[in-house]
Amino acid sequence: MKLPFVSLDKLKEISQTYSTPYHLYDEKGIRENARNLYKAFSWNKGFKEYFAVKATPNPSIIKILMEEGCGVDCSSYTELMMAEMCGCRGDDIMFSSNATPAEEFKKAAELGAQINLDDITHIEFLENICGIPEKICCRYNPGGTFSIDNQFMDNPGEAKYGMTREQMTEAFKKLKEKGAKEFGIHAFLASNVLSDDYYPALAAVLFQTAVELQQETGVKIAFINLSGGIGTPYRPEEKANDIFVIGEGVRKKFEEILVPAGMGDVAIYCELGRYMLAPYGCLVSTAIHEKHIHKDYIGLDSCAVDLMRPAMYGAYHHVTVSGKENAPADHVYDITGSLCENNDKFAIDRQLPKIDIGDFIIIHDTGAHGYAMGYNYNGKLRSKELLLKENGEVVMIRRAETPEDYFATLDF
Repeated sequence: MKLPFVSLDKLKEISQTYSTPYHLYDEKGIRENARNLYKAFSWNKGFKEYFAVKATPNPSIIKILMEEGCGVDCSSYTELMMAEMCGCRGDDIMFSSNATPAEEFKKAAELGAQINLDDITHIEFLENICGIPEKICCRYNPGGTFSIDNQFMDNPGEAKYGMTREQMTEAFKKLKEKGAKEFGIHAFLASNVLSDDYYPALAAVLFQTAVELQQETGVKIAFINLSGGIGTPYRPEEKANDIFVIGEGVRKKFEEILVPAGMGDVAIYCELGRYMLAPYGCLVSTAIHEKHIHKDYIGLDSCAVDLMRPAMYGAYHHVTVSGKENAPADHVYDITGSLCENNDKFAIDRQLPKIDIGDFIIIHDTGAHGYAMGYNYNGKLRSKELLLKENGEVVMIRRAETPEDYFATLDF
């Protein structure tokens, strides 16, 4: 069973101030998870998590993570602006983007961010815009497929990101000639992996590549960024990753590969988004309609505008009828929103307890790539975001959109 972090009594209390729908985040869970990540990698003196802003672009969330020692991973101009407004500058920002507009590189340089180049042609592009910084990173794409113990994980060869192995050598040499003094390596080879072996396997690839590149080019490799990819158990039967097992697995590869090569001072970075936030957010809605035709439907006051993943990917998100966690799941429903699209469904043929109009419906694991992926199709307006603080207080950290927001960019 997958239990929500908020009770029916708490939802009733919240309803006295805030109407549904809303995304709700659990501060206690976020902080505990961040602390465990740092404990798991405490063996590495330079370890740092750069939270992927794209996952949950809210200053209140970013500031919580900053208080826990995290930096931010940005990939756009506005994400850089948000980082700046939250007080992030310099090495607290990792800027990783692709097909990057000039103004974004310029802004990253202005903030002193660590820039991660996605392509070898970006070297000259960056130099012409703002010069080559002394610390620089390059993104590596080994191509082919990525497997762990013969189990297929993902297909980097089809991804648009990163440089080939030959380009990495050429890029490091060029950057060294242009004044770069410290180098980083970055790679993202698989997404949402529920395996404790993924990070150690990725680390082994990057550690060996780092040793080779340092030998081939004579550069100083200061950090290796394992990026994201650690998954979330969206389904109740799935097992969560153990970050302490993962951290120990990476440590072993570090000592096997980097330490003998005299690279024991290399810092380990990561850019986790989903792992940091997904389980600590939920979308809370109210059942406002029921429909019985060829199937049984429950219509909510939220829709794909508030959570796009099920419509876009067919992604599974667990659904709880608040207060009926222990009731028999003896009804089969499609849980829908109100968009004029038949894929606007949070769940299809889902076995749930009997749902009554007015029930609170909790959609789990929306803390990352939930609100962030919202849009305005059908003129629908995105919901508010609330934070459940450690002391039990609930505060609004983003108001709901209004019609005035929707029309603000139009000229009548």
